[in-house]
Amino acid sequence: MARVTVDLGLLRENRSLRLLILGELFSGLGAQAALVAIPFQVYLLTHSAALVGLLGVVELIPIVVGSLLGGAVADRVDDRRRLMLTGQAVVMLSAVALAAGAIHGKPPVWLIFILAATVATGSTIDNITRSAVLPALAGNRFRAALSLSYGLHQTAAVVGPGLGGLVIAWQGVSAAFVADAIGFILMIVVTLALPKLPPAPVDEEHPPILRSIGEGLRFVRGNQALMGSFAIDLVAMTFGMPRALFAVLALTVYDAGASGTGLLYAAVSAGATVAALTTGWVEHARWLGRIVIGCVLAWGAAITAAGLMPTLWLAAICLAIAGGADSVSAVCRSIINQTITPEALRGRMSATFTLVVTSGPRLGDLESGIAASLTTAGVAVVSGGLACIAGVFVVMAAFPALAAFDGRREPVAAATGSSSTA
Repeated sequence: MARVTVDLGLLRENRSLRLLILGELFSGLGAQAALVAIPFQVYLLTHSAALVGLLGVVELIPIVVGSLLGGAVADRVDDRRRLMLTGQAVVMLSAVALAAGAIHGKPPVWLIFILAATVATGSTIDNITRSAVLPALAGNRFRAALSLSYGLHQTAAVVGPGLGGLVIAWQGVSAAFVADAIGFILMIVVTLALPKLPPAPVDEEHPPILRSIGEGLRFVRGNQALMGSFAIDLVAMTFGMPRALFAVLALTVYDAGASGTGLLYAAVSAGATVAALTTGWVEHARWLGRIVIGCVLAWGAAITAAGLMPTLWLAAICLAIAGGADSVSAVCRSIINQTITPEALRGRMSATFTLVVTSGPRLGDLESGIAASLTTAGVAVVSGGLACIAGVFVVMAAFPALAAFDGRREPVAAATGSSSTA
């Protein structure tokens, strides 16, 4: 089991890493509760599915801006804790404002949208900075640390929405926002207990912020293994993520209502959690790019199968398998990205990674919605899974460095940002 499960001894050995990961779990549970509460509140106030859908667009803009600016600042600020604390404080204060509005009764919808945007901004800055500091805190155990961090993130994704729903049913949406604020207060306390987290020293003065952002984008564009890892994730999420159709499938195909919808959502995260917490073997894996390719092929096949299943539970099993494959892929891609990227560029690389993993599922919502409107929900799921499989072979042809990535060979990446094509 030591080669299968994630090594929890890492938390005992490394106090700073323990604080960072456990703090992330607390804040993640609160954030997931708020993720349920905000659209729930908007729908209660407006009874408009269109306005609920608009929330994603409203949140995407600050995520893009926050990613690019946050990544550049994370690579130049003298103590990354300050940037993390800034993002955490923004989320905490926004959650307090959302709670106050909900307690008041009927807050203006425009105010909820603004606060949702500030939550997205703060969360993005915090997530990018934590991603950038984790390898430095973990040292030569960063593979195990990434697996553990991702596993606990998925645990929060499974448990948080369920707790959020229970809290909302018990005390209303204001309680979910209070839970989010408490989670980030705990994260702030944890961050203050961390040692100083400076970025890598540089020999010359930092360039202006826009040029710094450009340097990060050029580094990613010039590295074929990085580009391949980002491209294959976009393919998987754009064509093979049918989450926008879960409610449609539950209501029209399986006649399972809201509970069926929740089961389909939870199945993906449950499979991802189990897989992430059993990726101890990844710490010693060599051909990480090939594992990513195999996992994305498995993801596409499982999604295709889910669209063909005659019962809700069989579809949920397929989605759990898909979630497990995606989890292993995500851990391996994170290892590839962090291995290749020099410390001085980790903030900006993490910003690009955040943009990819954020935009992919939203593009998937659009693709699956259009496909379902032209055909049926089942056909849209099946065609999306098959398109994902086809897209993998396109990515392999366009970025052969992904399959060639050798985890046992130390990639060469200069601190100035010159790229390796490992």
